[in-house]
Formats: sequence, C-alpha cells, structure tokens
Amino acid sequence: MALKDWQSLIKDFSNYLKLERGLSINSIEAYIHDISKLGSFMAFEGSATSLKISHIQAFLAFITECGLAASSQARILSGLRTFYDFLLMEKQITENPCDLISSPKTIRKLPDTLNLNEIEAIFESFDLSSYEGARNRALVETLYGSGLRVSEIINLKISDLMSDEGFLKITGKGNKMRLVPFGSSSLKYILTYFNDFRPKLKILEKDADILFLNRRGKPLSRVMVFYIIKDSVIKANINKVVSPHTFRHSFATHLVEGGADLRAVQDMLGHESITTTEIYTHLDREYLKQTLQEFHPRSQKKQNFNKN
Repeated sequence: MALKDWQSLIKDFSNYLKLERGLSINSIEAYIHDISKLGSFMAFEGSATSLKISHIQAFLAFITECGLAASSQARILSGLRTFYDFLLMEKQITENPCDLISSPKTIRKLPDTLNLNEIEAIFESFDLSSYEGARNRALVETLYGSGLRVSEIINLKISDLMSDEGFLKITGKGNKMRLVPFGSSSLKYILTYFNDFRPKLKILEKDADILFLNRRGKPLSRVMVFYIIKDSVIKANINKVVSPHTFRHSFATHLVEGGADLRAVQDMLGHESITTTEIYTHLDREYLKQTLQEFHPRSQKKQNFNKN
C-alpha cells in the first residue's frame, strides 16, 4: 500500500511540475528520479505523507554512505523539499519534514574556461569548405557568442533569429523566453552555413524551422554537439576537458573580466538568481595579481619604475 501511495503522489507531483511550473522534461525526470529513490528506501517504512524528519535524515545518511558528493546530496534534498512543499500545498501534510534539515556544505568549483587564443584555435579547426565544417563553425560561434546552453542551441529556430535587431529569441529552462544579443561574427558564419550549405539538404516540413541540422536534414542531438566539440578540441591541440557548456562559461567569464554589469550577464545567461551568476566574478588569481602590479600606485612594479 505504501508503494502505491508513493507512485500516486509522485505522478501528481510530476503533473504539477509540468503543468503549473512549466519545467522541462529533463528537469522533471531529475526530480522524479531523486524522489523515487526516497520512495524505494522508505517503501516498507510508511507512506510519503507519514515521513518525519528522522526518516529524511536516515535517507540522507544512506546516500552519504553510498559515496554521493555533497553537491548531489544538496540537489536531492532540494528536490525533496520541493516535493513536500507540493504535498503541503495540496494539504496532504501539515509540515514539511525537510524544513529543519540543513543542506550539506559544498565547495563551489569554478567552471573551466577557454582563453581567447584557445577559442580562436577551435574556430580555425573547422573546414569551411564542407557542410559539417561550415555548420559547426556557425554553431560554436553562436555557443560562445551568446552563451547558450546545449539544449538551446539544438532547438534554435530560424524564426528565432532577429538579425536586423541583433538578437536571438531563446527558449530556456522552464520554457522561459529571453532575448540574447549575438554579434556580427556569429551572424556571418550562420549566414554562410544557411545560404551556401543548408539549401542542399532534404528537410522534412516539421524540421524546416530548426537552424542546425545533420546531413540527413534532421535536428542535431545533444550527444552530437558534444562530439563536435570534442573533435574540434583535439584538432586544435588543446589539452583540456571541453564541453558545450565550457563556451557558456567562457562567454560569461570574459564578459565579467571585461567589466560587464553582472545583472546584464545574468539576463543573457537566463539565470533566475544573481547568486548563480556571481561565480563568474571569481577571476583567475594571476590575472588579479597582474592587475594589481600594473595599476596599483604602491605595487612593486610601480615602485621599481619610480626608483629609476
């Protein structure tokens, strides 16, 4: 009976996330996966609505023993808290058993980035005389030029390009719309791909508005974009682990280093919280050291210069 109770409430929660919160399929699946873990762990202990703080603590202790990282534990706890907030809203329970549990402390790792020379080397690795090369150059230029997520680049539509205004209309997480500027370099390579190569494809009507397509005229998959990036990094002789998200990190980092307003970067990235964007304010230590030596009036470099 307890297991049936879990399954029924999880289904209701899934519908809530989809219909009322407007979350993506991937986000909903992540929520359901984590809550189902708790359901399996507690199936013989009681129903979802009867759990106490001690049960949640026991489950967190279990996943800790399984070796889950603190960041994963924090994510799971956040999902459970959302699930029980939903049950509270539905009057299935009178208090959230997760409210008094603190999230495990996590060390926020700075994202890997590429410097300008590395990005240029990747751009130059594409053969612009081939379909794949022209398409991939346009795709990577857009990833870096506008800081898009991989899900956003593969779903980018021709009708989303506001070329006269210099903006892309992006559908991000939770189906939220935002306008992201894109530069002349991105537009240049998009037009080359679109005008010189894309017309040669046989494209089904349902895919006609998708910008980036494979040779069969079908939308690119997430896996294919990862493969494109991996291959270009090898050709550019770069010894870093680089993913599509690396270009998003690099986009944001280079903007912040250049003095861009953090709120503007937040809007372009589509972050709900400014806290998420603030990670890009942690600049490289050598860059900070160099800046101090070059510009501070009492730096060692300045003092030595004045002595001469």
